Amino acid sequence: MMDIGVIGLGRMGMNMVFRLLEGRHRVVAYNRSPEKTDVAVSKGAKGAKTLEELVKALPTPRVVWMMVPAGQTTTNMLEQLFPLLSPNDIVVDGGNSNYKDSMVRARLCKKHNLHFLDIGVSGGVWGLKIGYCMMAGGDKKIFDYVEPLLKTLAPPDGYAYMGDHGSGHYVKMIHNGIEYALLQAYGEGFEILKAKKEFNLDLHKISHLWNQGSVVRSWLLELAENALSNDPTLDLIQGYVEDSGEGRWTVQEAIDQDVDAPTIVLSLLQRFRSRKSESFSAKFIAALRNQFGGHAVKKK
Repeated sequence: MMDIGVIGLGRMGMNMVFRLLEGRHRVVAYNRSPEKTDVAVSKGAKGAKTLEELVKALPTPRVVWMMVPAGQTTTNMLEQLFPLLSPNDIVVDGGNSNYKDSMVRARLCKKHNLHFLDIGVSGGVWGLKIGYCMMAGGDKKIFDYVEPLLKTLAPPDGYAYMGDHGSGHYVKMIHNGIEYALLQAYGEGFEILKAKKEFNLDLHKISHLWNQGSVVRSWLLELAENALSNDPTLDLIQGYVEDSGEGRWTVQEAIDQDVDAPTIVLSLLQRFRSRKSESFSAKFIAALRNQFGGHAVKKK
């Protein structure tokens, strides 16, 4: 068992706390809105009303895991933690940060005599039940120290050390770029099926069928089956697909590395297009993102 402080109790952070508690780790939870902290406390966590309380409640060397939005929010959180933490404490960024930002943050932590891990986390709202796939970057000895936490959070073989600082978020970035392309392929395929009015095809039946031994079966297709069982024609949602950054960063990385990645590039551009005109493939992608990540959909 380990002690850990978790900052940020959103869709991912809260379920990670629950899974850690199920693994008998001692969790101190903090969220900007106290109502979510109360939920974590009701499941067995120790609640903290302030960051100071969270830090004081943890034994040294402390492990503080941030699950907050990427960008300035993560930077602000680190700046608040620096004066509170002690030498050799460990800060984990489990959000979808840009890997270049993570490299900078690792250097900042080192200046404050702190250790830093960037851990890309995949699993969405299903992580509590299935476990999270985690890609870790940083010092190997620090990865080894927090490994009991990762074993609890992940399914078997569901976590791995990627390399130096930034590598965890880099691998997660490419993972999300691939996700963009997979979602686009499913969305386009099902739009073609829907367009064939002559056969009046049952999309839910097809999604279930393809999950039975087909070469295109996948967890995403299982989620498509879930979405279509609730709304067979997806009439209840708009074909409006957001992007949270990683697809853009993957495209930029492809350009920087002179790698031709047309499928991922076009899948990103199609998300931009979805915000201007309605299409069934965009509805399909929006429905799948809601299924695996709890991402909001725009209702009609």
